[in-house]
Amino acid sequence: QDAIDRKEKRSETFKTAVHGLESDTPALKTEELGRRAPQWVRDNLVTMCMRCKEPFNAITRRRHHCRACGYVVCARCSDYKAELQYDGNRPNRVCQECFIFLTGHTVLEDREGKHKGILEKGAAEVSSRSLLCSSLQLLDKNGKGGTRGWFVIPQDDPLVLYIYAAPQDVRAHSSIPLLGYRVRDMPQGEPRHLFQLAQSRQVFTFEADTEELKRRWMKAMARSAAGITHPEEEEEDA
Repeated sequence: QDAIDRKEKRSETFKTAVHGLESDTPALKTEELGRRAPQWVRDNLVTMCMRCKEPFNAITRRRHHCRACGYVVCARCSDYKAELQYDGNRPNRVCQECFIFLTGHTVLEDREGKHKGILEKGAAEVSSRSLLCSSLQLLDKNGKGGTRGWFVIPQDDPLVLYIYAAPQDVRAHSSIPLLGYRVRDMPQGEPRHLFQLAQSRQVFTFEADTEELKRRWMKAMARSAAGITHPEEEEEDA
């Protein structure tokens, strides 16, 4: 009887949550994500993650709010950070969908379609079978700071750039799909080796340690952006 009561209560609260989303809690428009603070969905209105639909519990699956859309999500579905304009471009906890929209990065899923959120292969393993790998710095929007990490274009996934925090990390924290991007050189008066990936309004600025390394990355990224997955394809195009 206790199990039946819990099931009925969960069903009722979920219906209430759906009704609340349709009436009292207006969702942000896509173009407003990150630009305007969302209205948070109240914890007591949902009994399951609003992204993966897994039920919450007090120990292993706790409630969190996405700071971009305001949804109540589990820790696994909110294990991302993105800069939000309404909060002074400071990194905030966001759900997977908002992370992809706000950063242009993508995340991986396993063969069964279950969310992993990060590349589960170690950096050393992927680097040993890569088209190019090295340390780079991904600059922030003002170009004065950024994140230094280990960047890899794997042989078995040559159209994606994977970003690790360090060369021995067991998994990547994010990735950038390279197909369709333009690679741009950035000559500087100061001794900085900068180049960019650009697509529509999404721009990533990188700094390499040497000019030679910068040229190698520009060539590799341009090849991937054009959809060239094998060296012989590049020779045929030439």
